[in-house]
Amino acid sequence: MNLIETFSEFKTDKNIDRPTMVRVLEDVFRTLIKKKYGSDDNFEVIVNPTKGDLEMWRVRAIVPDGEVTDENTQISISEALLIDSDYEAGEECYQAIYLEDFGRRAIMAARQTLISRIMELEKDEIFAKYKDRIGEIVVGEVNQILKKQLLILDDATGNELLMPRSEMIRADYYRKGDVVRAVIKDVEMRNNNPLVIISRTDERFLEKLLEQEVPEIEDGLILVRKIVRIPGERAKVAVESYDDRVDPVGACVGMKGSRIHGIVRELRNENIDIVNYTTNLQLYIQRALTPAKISSMEIDEDNKKIAVFLKADQVSLAIGKGGSNIKLASALTGYEIDVFREAEEYEMEDDVDLDEFSDEIEGWVLEQLKQVGCDTAKSVLRLSVDELARRTDLEEETIAEILKILVAEFEADE
Repeated sequence: MNLIETFSEFKTDKNIDRPTMVRVLEDVFRTLIKKKYGSDDNFEVIVNPTKGDLEMWRVRAIVPDGEVTDENTQISISEALLIDSDYEAGEECYQAIYLEDFGRRAIMAARQTLISRIMELEKDEIFAKYKDRIGEIVVGEVNQILKKQLLILDDATGNELLMPRSEMIRADYYRKGDVVRAVIKDVEMRNNNPLVIISRTDERFLEKLLEQEVPEIEDGLILVRKIVRIPGERAKVAVESYDDRVDPVGACVGMKGSRIHGIVRELRNENIDIVNYTTNLQLYIQRALTPAKISSMEIDEDNKKIAVFLKADQVSLAIGKGGSNIKLASALTGYEIDVFREAEEYEMEDDVDLDEFSDEIEGWVLEQLKQVGCDTAKSVLRLSVDELARRTDLEEETIAEILKILVAEFEADE
């Protein structure tokens, strides 16, 4: 078992910088020297990381015969001349030390120490390398499919990456050998092993995909202000241009959607709204709620709330499927947005505010209805049971009971 061969193997196979490798090897060999000679103060260890070999020299002062007081630091002239016939008293004697001098058992122990130290170094190297790359896109191949996660091999480095199921888009389906694109979300040490977690649901994944597809973003002409996502369903991206001649929305979408279509396919048909950022809050809210058209709004700056009023046919557009549009608009702008249907003049006289039914309908149920833009009895009655069930978290039995109470109110008036 040759320690030098072990060194050669590792310096070829492991991606560790030379100064670090030299330092580790010196430490290992100096430990060997200390065990045999008691000290390494008068020894020189020269490591050649290019060739994968080393030299060890014992340096002692040459003194006349019979005057040696410390064998570790001094050597008699007679012994020195056996090493080199040109030595003279008063000079320093350099004596080569060979691995064989340490014995097989010591060399085996040192070899194991060297292997474990280099393995630790490699782990630290992987951790540091990926830590600096958080937020970057990686491409890899599915190596193993587990119940809660996928193990991916990085195409560039061969290192193992981890993609938890929670970081996958709902429509994602992979088989072994499939190619995966994702963003490096986090790097952590678990049981002294580096764990590189990648994600396809993180906002930074969409940001980097845009950067790859839109040269103006990479060049710094367009700034991505904020991204909010419901992965695989919908996303909103606020962009701003530093050049008045560049339309940020048009640049991101591309001619006939050429730039955005590839991203949409990568994200499993995620509907992406590109919004032109502005410091004009009313205009920003209007753009964030696209495709709905707002009639008016009331802004409560202190509580970061906005009441938005829309025509009846715009309410469902503002809310979106499963409330996705209003959720994302709220997250994008940083304001809690409440949608209200604008009552027509002819309806005002005979309609009844939902709060009037607080003695018959529970408060949390009324709140659910208001959140989907139904703040009057007739606005609820205009929707079917199926539509109300789709928009709210209410069960069909509860909805049927509500409709019965509301209908009874108008029948009593007649």
